Amino acid sequence: MEQMFNQLLQFLQQGIAAIFRFVQLIWSWSVDQISRLLQVPWQDWPLWKQLLLVIVIGAVAYALFQAAKELWAAGERILSAFATLLGVLVRTLPRVLVAGIVALGGVWVLNNLDLSRVPLPTFMQTSALEK
Repeated sequence: MEQMFNQLLQFLQQGIAAIFRFVQLIWSWSVDQISRLLQVPWQDWPLWKQLLLVIVIGAVAYALFQAAKELWAAGERILSAFATLLGVLVRTLPRVLVAGIVALGGVWVLNNLDLSRVPLPTFMQTSALEK
């Protein structure tokens, strides 16, 4: 069970890392494109190109704002799920403790109890049945 849980965590970690690498790749490419755009003398452009540039900047800002909103909501849900997981783990601790105590007691009884010293009732003894 522990190995399966570790593999699940590793799978989730690899998936999240791949997503972050993809986001980093897109972010680096976007920053490179924006820095190239800032190096161009866009003040000399015709008015329609400047308006198009403003529209593009607005669209990029809107897309980033929407992404930030979704990431914020996802972060809230992740924290809520993590808190729920911790709550469940804390609620199961007493049952796990009881199971451990029962197992410890059972092992102690199996190792220390010798029923050969306890006399059987006469009706259960095989020698009494033969007579």
